Amino acid sequence: MAKYPAPGRVKTRLAAALGAERACALYRAFILDLADRLAALPYEVIWSYDPAPAPFAALVPQARCVPQVAGDLGARMSHAVAAAFAEQAAPVVVLGADVPHVPVCCIEVAAAVAPGRVVLGPAEDGGYYLVALARPAPELFAAVPWGGPGVLEATRANARRLGLATELLAPTFDVDESDDLVRLRVLLDAGGAVLPRTAALLAAAAPEPS
Repeated sequence: MAKYPAPGRVKTRLAAALGAERACALYRAFILDLADRLAALPYEVIWSYDPAPAPFAALVPQARCVPQVAGDLGARMSHAVAAAFAEQAAPVVVLGADVPHVPVCCIEVAAAVAPGRVVLGPAEDGGYYLVALARPAPELFAAVPWGGPGVLEATRANARRLGLATELLAPTFDVDESDDLVRLRVLLDAGGAVLPRTAALLAAAAPEPS
């Protein structure tokens, strides 16, 4: 799930500190670096992007790109998941582009989700960066307070009502604030992920780690 990188439309909280152009350049680097990481894995990758008229396919020509539908995040994810399941019976993993540093092991665990279970990757802000299902479950995304600190717990409550056991991955952070850039830079310097475009921009856009 990703937005097309256009100044003023992406990473608005980062833009308050860095400016719209630099924040947009970073988000574009996130997408391109994540695309390279995902392309190296043995899974089909489908980019679900917004807004629909944007030339997103030009960013990642090696991958399939499908526009998101209208509605809140739950409606957009539910539609993307249903469309993927309509094509094949394999598990579906939904990943946000705000975590280009996501560990490969987390994706591998998610891709092995069993029927009757849901895998969630908790984000430190109370949301989640990844969700994986072995079967369609559109109700999982219903009545969730998107954008707030209760997203993960509301989703877990939905899972319980649906009779789905929840498996939690290791938590990580979305890159939304200036402090997150510092954390990302520390992680990259330590070899926690390889994001060459992002690392090059962080050298100029982020403050030095303390």
